[in-house]
Amino acid sequence: MNTMIIDGLSYALPLLIIACGGIFSERSGVTNLALEGFLGFGAFTGSLFVALTSSWFSNGSTVPMYLAFLFAMLGGGFYALLFALLCIKFRANQVIAGVVINILSVALTGFLTSQINSSVFGEASNKFQLGVSPRWTVPGLSQIPVLGAVFTKFYPFEILIVILVIFINYLLYKTRFGMHLRAAGDNPQAVDTAGISVAKVRFTAVVIAGMLAGLGGMCYAYSISTNFSPSIYFGAGYLAIAAMIFGNWKLMPTLAACLIFGLARSGAYQLVGYLKLSSNYTNLALAIPYVLTLLLLIFFSKTNRAPRALGEIYDKSKR
Repeated sequence: MNTMIIDGLSYALPLLIIACGGIFSERSGVTNLALEGFLGFGAFTGSLFVALTSSWFSNGSTVPMYLAFLFAMLGGGFYALLFALLCIKFRANQVIAGVVINILSVALTGFLTSQINSSVFGEASNKFQLGVSPRWTVPGLSQIPVLGAVFTKFYPFEILIVILVIFINYLLYKTRFGMHLRAAGDNPQAVDTAGISVAKVRFTAVVIAGMLAGLGGMCYAYSISTNFSPSIYFGAGYLAIAAMIFGNWKLMPTLAACLIFGLARSGAYQLVGYLKLSSNYTNLALAIPYVLTLLLLIFFSKTNRAPRALGEIYDKSKR
């Protein structure tokens, strides 16, 4: 049970921060299927920073890891600008633009990783090695039955994500910016009438989505794969979209969905190990969150209430 909770949280919390990025974008009215591309490009940027600067720091230093999170957010936000330009400035179809952004991210980061390794490091590799993130345990609290697993062998980024989620909840629901953002997704005409630029609000929301997704991608690079490679594109962005939809574009229900997906994934792994099944069944365990997604959407999709202007290209001249 403890292992299931520990591994479930390490998967669910990065998924949550990626889903938070989706909430920012879609609550502003921009349909965002590009989260997978954002997280991949953000992870590439952060990993490239580590690859280029690792020799600057002493062995065992955690400074590169924390800086990698920062650069991953910057890289994800920068890449999100391209999506924002396509959807907001040039009024491209948001669904098609999201798919294109994802495909471009896979191709571009794979190509750049191989070229940089070849020309800078003299290696024929499509990976940037990152090393292993430290894990922390809180003495005393970790001894509590069941609940103690939350305080056992957790990654430092899990604390960062919890802090960010608290701040995001405040930003979305307690500030003028959050009110403007939510209004842009429900009634952009009212936002425009109030003298606020709908385009600027949406641009900002999409860039924030890219930054949060980039952070989530970097967390997975340090926890699941311990490197950056094309395997970072394993569908977490799409699963985050499903969690956001299941959570009705609200933060706390989305958190619940991410926890369900994370615990289901880790529980499936534990079951495979307990039954001593072959590695083929481990691959099958990876599909459990996606199967669960389908079931949840079947039973709960009727209660979903998307932002009323979601996916609509706002034209000020038609106000």
